[in-house]
Amino acid sequence: LAVLRALRVLRVLRLVSIVPSLRNVVEAMLAALPGMGSIVLLMLLIFYVFAVMSVKLFGAAMEEQFGDLGSAFFTLFQLMAMDDFGNIVRQAMEHQPWAWLFFIPFSVIATFVVLNLFIGVIVESIQTLREQRESADARVAQAATDAARSEAHLDSQMLLAELRALRAEVAALRAGRAG
Repeated sequence: LAVLRALRVLRVLRLVSIVPSLRNVVEAMLAALPGMGSIVLLMLLIFYVFAVMSVKLFGAAMEEQFGDLGSAFFTLFQLMAMDDFGNIVRQAMEHQPWAWLFFIPFSVIATFVVLNLFIGVIVESIQTLREQRESADARVAQAATDAARSEAHLDSQMLLAELRALRAEVAALRAGRAG
């Protein structure tokens, strides 16, 4: 029962449907998921290559961080997030002074390149959704303009018909007075 009460906090997620800007961001992130799949696959390949290399290079000296493939994956994820980067690299350099030649390229590739690809895909998705909305709004505005123009044209046609009828009546009245 306490768990069900704790789930009431999820009601705050209704804000996503109420606030249009939040809804736009969530829609863009959902639209970006297919593009993110290939980036996740690329990231897993990079992590796998670097994890295997790190186990071979640092596994014996730093068994807690790089003793097996799983701990190497976790440590590399920590390094990608820049969590305790300095301490891990410093500890590796105590055992092998050239360790920075391994960690700096990994950091550049994982942190700056791959994560920026994620950001790029999300930004591109937001831009695409914005353009779709703007074009839909433009189509609606054009349809409204066209409807207003056709209504104005019908109004002018009716006014012209009434003017012709009035002219005909005035001409008939003039002819009746003259004759």
